[in-house]
Amino acid sequence: MTASPQLSGLLDTDAIRKDFPILDRLVHEEHKLVYLDNAATSQKPTQVLDALSGYYERHNANVHRGVHVLAEEATALYEGARDKVAAFINAPSRDEVIFTKNASESLNLVANMLGWADEPYRVERDTEIVITEMEHHSNIVPWQLLSQRTGAKLKWFGLTDDGRLDLTGTEQLITEKTKVVSLTLVSNIMGTFNPIESIVRRAQEVGALVVIDASQAAPHMALDVQALQADFVAFTGHKMCGPTGIGVLWGRQELLNDLPPFLGGGEMIETVTMNSSTYAPAPHKFEAGTPPIAQAVGLGAAVDYLTAIGMDRIQEHEHALTEYAVGRLQDIPGLRIIGPPTAEDRGATISFTLGDIHPHDVGQVLDEQGVAVRVGHHCARPVCLRYGIPATTRASFYLYSTPAEVDALADGLEHVRNFFA
Repeated sequence: MTASPQLSGLLDTDAIRKDFPILDRLVHEEHKLVYLDNAATSQKPTQVLDALSGYYERHNANVHRGVHVLAEEATALYEGARDKVAAFINAPSRDEVIFTKNASESLNLVANMLGWADEPYRVERDTEIVITEMEHHSNIVPWQLLSQRTGAKLKWFGLTDDGRLDLTGTEQLITEKTKVVSLTLVSNIMGTFNPIESIVRRAQEVGALVVIDASQAAPHMALDVQALQADFVAFTGHKMCGPTGIGVLWGRQELLNDLPPFLGGGEMIETVTMNSSTYAPAPHKFEAGTPPIAQAVGLGAAVDYLTAIGMDRIQEHEHALTEYAVGRLQDIPGLRIIGPPTAEDRGATISFTLGDIHPHDVGQVLDEQGVAVRVGHHCARPVCLRYGIPATTRASFYLYSTPAEVDALADGLEHVRNFFA
């Protein structure tokens, strides 16, 4: 059996877990919850729950333009959350941070802007879009729709047998015709860290824009949009201790100034007549209607929480835990990890199959023991097609996950094997 990792000095998980009331739950009457579904959504600390209830109890009002005290307080909290997110991702300007309802909306926003844009940004016939085979559907379908609407050609990086991007032929894939390259920083199904630098460098050589889906990166590692050198970065709040209903799109200021809005309505305008309208500067240009105010406040509290702990420490903790988990799972007969077989250049997400037992059956038996995992294709069906499997079981860890929970997963899988023997 793989030895339990020495995590002391990385994170005080006992103290951290006290901040998450749901982790004390019993499920199925007698089993303590082992929550290993963090790639789908994280749990929320008391600090975030208090921020949400405090906003509604004391400050609830619509933002901007109101002159009464509640409106001014709500606006300060909402825009304060923007400041916190900008600092969290090292954005050059707070005005480059756009609040959306989730990463899917952020990516759709970019795809639609590029379809409506003037030259030199417009995606149209005889141009090309490049994605990868490991993308979440949120970073596939918007580009398929844009391709169908404009006549642009959609191309993609394939995958190696061990769950990495196949970078052979990069120069033939990203060409002078390429308008946009959009890819995930960390795979949501395999946990793979992608080699962003070489892809960004090639995209810049041909003048293509780069969009990065950082939904599985922002909760787990320090995210520096300037270091990434991308043009747009999208992520979501509910995977990083924040509430649902809030996402972020960061974009370079000059692009946000030049590109057209995605949605029209209140808040995003400068002037309106019956004949025409002019638009407010970014970020408000892209935030039509009443925004997710309480959710932004909650996200700001989540950023405070994660920042206080330290993103580098979180990443180190998760790497040690993932290394232990990979070893434990590889000791289980018949278990096949889908993706990188080691903890090197991978995140805290492990997908696997277990012999010929269907993942839905694996997940159901684990749930009966209190172990919560995700089963299915994880909105990344092309990955399952690539590896010839119908679905996977996925275990994903976070800052409050422990070696004991990895052991509970491994013991549970042995129980699954015996149950279906």
